[in-house]
Formats: sequence, structure tokens, C-alpha cells
Amino acid sequence: MKKVVLGSLLIALVSSTGAFAQSGAATGAATGAIGGAVVGGPAGAAVGATVGAVAGGIADDSRPRFRTYVSGQRHPSYRYERELRVGADLPSSGVTYYEVPREYGVTKYRYTVVNDRTVLVDPGTHRIIEVID
Repeated sequence: MKKVVLGSLLIALVSSTGAFAQSGAATGAATGAIGGAVVGGPAGAAVGATVGAVAGGIADDSRPRFRTYVSGQRHPSYRYERELRVGADLPSSGVTYYEVPREYGVTKYRYTVVNDRTVLVDPGTHRIIEVID
């Protein structure tokens, strides 16, 4: 019964925190940790946090390498007049989206450079899911 209640709480938490996420990796880690704890206790929380961080975006320890990689590509920066934040929708035309190399563990999303900052974008919706600082 505890697992059912905790699972319900996990679903509610994931649903409510998604809109307020500031980092895909951080959100993925938190969600993974909670899910892992429900299933496997403290050890499950640790494993879930690691898997969740990678699934949610660029892992924190890979960000410096990824920033270096992107700057070496010398992609032009798209000028965005609105606030650059997680959840913002980029236009479907005028922005070029690039595949993230597999070594960074993110295959679902694409990246682009907006206002001289690298962002991860959901290619289906053009919604920013992570701003790489």
C-alpha cells in the first residue's frame, strides 16, 4: 500500500514540478531519486538520481565539455526578443537545431544557440527544456 501511495505522490510531484523546472538535468535527477526511492529505498534513490539526470538533459559534470564543444562548432546565435528560459517556445523557422553528440548521453533533444547561450530544445515542440549555463 505504501508503494501505491508513494507512487501517486511521485506522479503528482513530477506533474507539478515540470512547469517550474530550471534545469532538465536537475529535474531529472530529483524525479529519478524520488522514483528510485519508491521502488528501492535509499539505494534506489541514488541510482534513480543518476539515471534521471542523464535522461533529463546534459548532466552537470558534462556541461563544461558540452559548452566547449558547442563553442568550437561556431554556430550563429539566433536573436530571441523574449525572455530566454526553460519552457519558452522557439519559432519553427529561422532557428537551426543541431543533434547532440552521443557522448553527452542526450539523444531525444537538439541544441541551438540563442542570444549567445546554448539551449536544449524538444525538436517536436521547439520548447526549451534546458539552458546550459
